[in-house]
Amino acid sequence: MPRKKTVKQEKILEVEKKPVKKVKHDYIYAVGRRKCSIARVRLYKKGDGQIIVNEKPFDQYFTTYECRNIITKPLEVLAQRDKIKLSIKVHGGGVRGQAEAIRHGISRALIQIDEKWRKTLKPLGFLKRDPRKKERKKPGLKRARRAPQWQKR
Repeated sequence: MPRKKTVKQEKILEVEKKPVKKVKHDYIYAVGRRKCSIARVRLYKKGDGQIIVNEKPFDQYFTTYECRNIITKPLEVLAQRDKIKLSIKVHGGGVRGQAEAIRHGISRALIQIDEKWRKTLKPLGFLKRDPRKKERKKPGLKRARRAPQWQKR
């Protein structure tokens, strides 16, 4: 004699039967990281070269020329600067770390558009996540490796 299904089992079966909705976006999503910074990049294929970082134009968010250059370098190398639009959310770390996290995210998003661009971006180091982080402080030391001054007498 077959066992009667419980209410819990029936709910599980109902959940399994529901079709999964595939959401299609008009952008490509990628994540870039550097030190403690995390950048979530949305790359829109149709655009006019606009870059928005944390709901501000990127030249307002990054005031130094060096940081702006870091961000736009992968786009300029591939001649895509005026063809796409970028919307970026970044948090954590400092200004330079955030800029490099954004560059990493942009490069990853560009690879999703055209796999051939990997050959151009990889030798420049834009696809590698820079693993260097601040080392933690050890007990008995002043910093990560700096020992207290030694006294003979």
